Amino acid sequence: MTYRIFIVEDDPGIAGGIAALAKNYAFETKTPDDFRDIMPDFAAFSPHIVLLDISLPFAGGFHWCAEIRKVSNVPIVFISSASDNMNMVIAMNMGADDFVAKPFDGNVLMAKIQALLRRTYDFAASAPILTHRGAFLNTGDGTLTYGNEKIGLTKNEYRILLCLLEKKGQTVSRETLMERLWETDSFVDENTLSVNIGRLRKKLDAAGLNDFITTKFGVGYLIPEG
Repeated sequence: MTYRIFIVEDDPGIAGGIAALAKNYAFETKTPDDFRDIMPDFAAFSPHIVLLDISLPFAGGFHWCAEIRKVSNVPIVFISSASDNMNMVIAMNMGADDFVAKPFDGNVLMAKIQALLRRTYDFAASAPILTHRGAFLNTGDGTLTYGNEKIGLTKNEYRILLCLLEKKGQTVSRETLMERLWETDSFVDENTLSVNIGRLRKKLDAAGLNDFITTKFGVGYLIPEG
């Protein structure tokens, strides 16, 4: 498989150098399009590992480490010239898996990445994260996160939301949703679906995600693009 590395580094020379070296190791890489909010790119790219600088524009690496840890257990490696003991301790306490001081040897960095990938993914596949309007659905553990809040979902609510997010911008018929809920091996009828949709909407509204799911009367439901 091809592993994906999300390089959160605002120095184009360093980021480009890491990306070029990573290509030699058959890794796929991406850097954020907008350092004001890296999370949409993180969710869309669904990386297997994140390389994260401490000093970044708008918000520092510690902030983004905390934001990533709200929605994912993906391995995080800090790469920074601010390599004093205090920063290393803070990074590890925030959930980082390793810390590499600049300047570094590129091949040593790649060796560390390979070792971390082997430890993490030899026994566990990477689970994608689906996102919309700042909410993150982790398909690995079935959790929905918005802001600082984890929104508890039942198995049926999770399957409904997953199905709608997978087909974001498309209307999903009630029949399709009922077929998805049948995967729980429980009896599902029209009323059961309506009850689950209603409960899910209440949870989303309570978290501040109003009108997250749109009803297309006589057809089904959708999560609109945008």
